[in-house]
Amino acid sequence: MKKFRKVLDGLSSSSPGGVASPSCGSAAGTPTAHAPTPQDIHVQETLVSENFQICKTVRHGFPYQPTCLAFDPVQKILAIGSRTGGIRILGRPGVDCYSQHESGAAVLQLQFLINEGALVTACADDTLHLWNLRQRRPAILHSLKFNRERITFCHLPFQSKWLYVGTERGNTHIVNIESFVLSGYVIMWNKAIELATKAHPGPVVHLSDSPKDEGKLLIGFESGTVVQWDLRAKKVDFRIYYDEAIHSVSWHHEGKQFMCSHSDGSLTMWNLRNTARPIQITYPHGKILKDGRKESCKPILKVEYKTSRNSSEPYVIFSGGLSYDKSGGRRPTLTIMHGKAITVLEMDHPIVEFLVLCDTPYSNEVQDPYAVVVLLEKDFIVVDLTQSNFPIFENPYPMDIHESPVTCTAYFAECPPDIIPILYSIGAKQKKTGYSHKEWPVSGGTWTLGSQTYPEIIVTGHADGTVKFWDASAITLQMLYKLKTSKVFEKPKAGEGRAGELVEEDPYAVQMVSWCPHSRLFCVVGISAHVILYRFSKHDANTQIVSLEVRLQFDSEDVISPSEAENNPCFSDPSSHSPQPPGSPGSGTQDSLPCLKVKSRPVRMPPGYQAEMVVQLQWVDGEPPQQITSLDINSAYGLLAFGNCNGLTVVDFLQKTILMCMGTLDLYGAADPYQRLTRSPRKNRQSTSDFCMRGLSHFYSDSKKRIRTSYQSLTELSDNQVSMDMERSKSPTSVPYPSSLHYDPRSMPEPVASLRASHCSPVFYLLDNDHVNGHCTSPTSQPCSVGKPRITGVPEGPRLTRRGPGRPPFRKAQSAACMEISLPVSSHTEGGHASRRAMLQQLHGVSMYSHDEHHTTSYNWSERESRENSFSRSRSSSVSSIDRDTKESVTTLQFGESYGRKGDALPTACLWVGTSLGVVLLLPISIPTEEEERMEEPITMGPSGTVLMLKGSVLRFAFLDCGGALIQSPYEVWRDPNGPEDPDRPRRRKLINFSPSSSQEACGDGHLAVVCSEKQAKVILMPTQAVLFTHNITESSFLLRADVVSVCNSVCLACFCANGHIMTLSLPSLRPLMDINYLPLTDLRIARTFVFTNGGQALYLSSPTEIQRLTYSQEMTDNLQDMLGELFTPIETPEAQNKGFLKGFFGGNAQTFDREELFGEAAAGKASRSLAQHIPGPMGLENMKAAAGGVVGDLARARIALDQRGERLGELEERTALMMNSAETFSTHAHQVMLKHKDKKWYQL
Repeated sequence: MKKFRKVLDGLSSSSPGGVASPSCGSAAGTPTAHAPTPQDIHVQETLVSENFQICKTVRHGFPYQPTCLAFDPVQKILAIGSRTGGIRILGRPGVDCYSQHESGAAVLQLQFLINEGALVTACADDTLHLWNLRQRRPAILHSLKFNRERITFCHLPFQSKWLYVGTERGNTHIVNIESFVLSGYVIMWNKAIELATKAHPGPVVHLSDSPKDEGKLLIGFESGTVVQWDLRAKKVDFRIYYDEAIHSVSWHHEGKQFMCSHSDGSLTMWNLRNTARPIQITYPHGKILKDGRKESCKPILKVEYKTSRNSSEPYVIFSGGLSYDKSGGRRPTLTIMHGKAITVLEMDHPIVEFLVLCDTPYSNEVQDPYAVVVLLEKDFIVVDLTQSNFPIFENPYPMDIHESPVTCTAYFAECPPDIIPILYSIGAKQKKTGYSHKEWPVSGGTWTLGSQTYPEIIVTGHADGTVKFWDASAITLQMLYKLKTSKVFEKPKAGEGRAGELVEEDPYAVQMVSWCPHSRLFCVVGISAHVILYRFSKHDANTQIVSLEVRLQFDSEDVISPSEAENNPCFSDPSSHSPQPPGSPGSGTQDSLPCLKVKSRPVRMPPGYQAEMVVQLQWVDGEPPQQITSLDINSAYGLLAFGNCNGLTVVDFLQKTILMCMGTLDLYGAADPYQRLTRSPRKNRQSTSDFCMRGLSHFYSDSKKRIRTSYQSLTELSDNQVSMDMERSKSPTSVPYPSSLHYDPRSMPEPVASLRASHCSPVFYLLDNDHVNGHCTSPTSQPCSVGKPRITGVPEGPRLTRRGPGRPPFRKAQSAACMEISLPVSSHTEGGHASRRAMLQQLHGVSMYSHDEHHTTSYNWSERESRENSFSRSRSSSVSSIDRDTKESVTTLQFGESYGRKGDALPTACLWVGTSLGVVLLLPISIPTEEEERMEEPITMGPSGTVLMLKGSVLRFAFLDCGGALIQSPYEVWRDPNGPEDPDRPRRRKLINFSPSSSQEACGDGHLAVVCSEKQAKVILMPTQAVLFTHNITESSFLLRADVVSVCNSVCLACFCANGHIMTLSLPSLRPLMDINYLPLTDLRIARTFVFTNGGQALYLSSPTEIQRLTYSQEMTDNLQDMLGELFTPIETPEAQNKGFLKGFFGGNAQTFDREELFGEAAAGKASRSLAQHIPGPMGLENMKAAAGGVVGDLARARIALDQRGERLGELEERTALMMNSAETFSTHAHQVMLKHKDKKWYQL
């Protein structure tokens, strides 16, 4: 048998059919044998490796898994730490910086060096880091790693260089910020508490210096003990003991009293005159029960005690404290107590931390709070305290990307300049109202619009069916417009058949989008196998949505093996050919019905994108339709094409008809695609509806489905790699490819052609009276349906798990943001190869599975490698049953002007089709040229028999002219469908056509087609279909994304590989230009959302809540510094208020002391080297203040230096004048003394 397969391999490698020989896998840039050379097409390539460089630009969205918060009241910038070691620093709109700790340890606490341009971070790995913010890209200056103690709390007094660090053991250490070394001064826990106390006080949870005296340090321990330590005398002033654990402490600005929050939901007020007991104990949300007991309450995690100039009553702001009885059904709360008024603000998500923003950085002055920054687990809000109703500020940052989990992304650069203002004007009407009218309080930093900016738009699809358009110009992100696709459908109601199964699911989740910015056509593919077409209008409309239903179903059991053909001769059975009409008996209760119901009544649509047509796939034989895996739309042709693992559907959206509905294997174009060998009825088979659509996570078994599906588990996500169950998602390519290629049946003898056609076409479709020779010729024809012939003799074997009665056909739509599955990058085992293929199936959202799920075959690596290199696969019945019984899905589609056949002299409209088995097909289209004929005459299209082959699934098509310039697809110029009509000038369609032969007379006819699969890329010369260049991109991994993009006034092929590499190849020679290992590990979230665009930019979803943008262009990398905002701006530190003499005399003024004398090495000595290890950063502290980047900072510093020089010169001039006056006075006195004693003798003196 092996020898027979090798013979087939040899035959296939020497057979015709437009397939490159094994020598195609030559080095990049080498012309393929028997094909025109690159010199024949005269392409001058300008791109070189020096044009490319990978660099992250900016990160948008809400910080994932936030942990802490800090604010600089002078610079007015805010920092957020995260559990993954990230830091987001925010200022005015445009000032948004992301930095990452290399260790990836969670950030526990942040401390700004106020108005110094520096930040201290304390991480979970017990390391302190000092960040320099005086440059556009913050960098670590120093690090200090604690070896024997765990850090729990840090405090940095204003204008101090000594940082207090509390530890889990209860000790307090002191760190010099300048040198980042430990001081020998240590406050040990056993000295802070009484000697008689036997219990350990617990970790340090609070540190603060007294506003009245900086030499007094207040230390709070978790057990409820509070100690005030005299730093000068090195002793305790007083100790406070309380029965409940302490969570936070807040001083009154006069330093005479402070407030504590406790674990029992109480607030205690303590006065320094009497520390024996609190002067006040309150339970803000607790009541006294009838039996006299107090209501048990949740802990108050943090309290802020602030005074105000405008009111004698202080503000007491805290989080938590609700009673357990009330909090069961209530949201997390933030309580604001001002006098007798108590306001409770309910939050949508748990509160991580909050900060009260005050005007002064001095703790001993009236604080006068004006806002509260609240950091939630999945949101970020700022409350205005200056208004009685406490409104929130409108957030200028795009913090709501994850409002519903992101399921897909699209990136469009160099858009038409008018599209952004139009979308913004329409979207402005969707904005919420009721925000505070004051300016956003986080207004620090500076940002200017860069010189190299062009319109960019990011489109995100979400699990709830919404689509958001974002303005991404100039590395910012602002919401433009929001579209809700669910409004097209009727709301499912409980108890109404299949709709009742979908009530709590996500049937509207967006799977992919296609947008033409020029014609403003927008197409959305949903998880329920539906396609929605939208047109843009500036006017509202009341229209009827056209609904088309398509019957497109294919079953792997329809393929006949050789043994079945021998044992079951083809008896003539008319019933085997007769498909069941919609709704016929025996087709199941849900047959011929779509998953969702389109609104049948006229729908009022506001200005913006308005739904025009919905195309849905139907249930067949009790099985739901498979998810759509590819989509393309062309406004000039008026055609929409989509495909899945069953076949291809083409829709004429101008005439609102189904133009073509064919199985994938029928696209290969036999002489008569409708001549099929008759087959005997098959056995009754069980339902395979367990492979129904299960959102984006339908490939996982119920026992091992660990993918998070909604907000509920976002915070539980970890970066641990999750193993996946392969038994549920066997891939057709999980074993080596079989040994021969599929050929064009027309090139074979007639008996062989008919036999191959019978084996290659398991999908039949209905023939209406208007169907002739595979072409749909009726503009009013009904949707083409797929019949299912019955075949006997198909072995059942171990079947897939069936869906039980009442089990919903949907699962929660899986957010691409929440997928944490790693993609294996290389493997030398069959299992690894299967995992790679299954991951690719998940990436494309297609369920391709083996007929015999439990069939396994072992191959050695060298055999598989040789077969992949030769890449000869056959659809005949003489090879592996695993590949024979799998589906071939349509993975990519592209409309364009091309040559459908080798003999064509002129380009025509064509549809390029790529499949999961690496096959490229062309379907020429005949479209009437006149507008009146286009709306009335039929469009004809059909397979041309052209077949090209590549390794792996086809990912991308693109077309170049013979000069190497990118050919855009034709499009229709946008016109408002609901605009007022001029009777004298009827509106006509204006088409922009980019024909290959229109602008290359010097280059001759023809064009280049770039085809990229998951393994290799080819450049083909049309219409000869000769392969000019072939490049094997990867052998051990596979591509996840490939796009032909314009960079530096040229074009290249940009690829993102599953092993994390980003590569670029020149066109058309496919010469490698860049190969950088960008991401060492890739998960499915990144795989589904990674996308390239023009201008050398790309993006992906770096976390469930954040979009990471990057550039692979050296030019943009060089200009990035000018595009980023400045975090630090030179600002004079506000002076402390000058208090009156009496107030200072009676102890109101804060006492200052020299910390250097206490904590310096001369007085305190050196700390133990084993306690902490100093790790120097790339920069020295002496260069920190001189490292501020940017022209703005340099000019500001120069201005300040000039002012200081002028002041010093003025002082020098005054001193000179004083000296001259003094000299004159001295001269006068000397002269008077001389005159007085002039005539006197010496003895008279």
